[in-house]
Amino acid sequence: MQNITDLETLAAMSNEGALLVLFGGAQCSICQSLRPRLTSLIDKYFPRMQTVYIDCEASPEICAQHSVFSLPVVKVYIDGMLVVEDARAFSLNDLIERIERPYAMWSG
Repeated sequence: MQNITDLETLAAMSNEGALLVLFGGAQCSICQSLRPRLTSLIDKYFPRMQTVYIDCEASPEICAQHSVFSLPVVKVYIDGMLVVEDARAFSLNDLIERIERPYAMWSG
């Protein structure tokens, strides 16, 4: 999972292909434990999807621009369109299930 620190890079990446963005923080223990598990699941089920991490403590302007005011937040973009968004407490299994259909249509 690549770290992103500027808005332009994130905008460029979210407009092309499939992208999962994890918004988290260094002081958020849930975010830190979620990151490797999410990376592993995305690599397993969605091999063509890129993954990036935004540290909201280090890049608050990016988080504000994306209306992220609590952590963790996961957003999935396919060709620039937001197709899945989860915040705070969510199931990884449910997240994977919700990504499957738009990903299948895109990668088809």
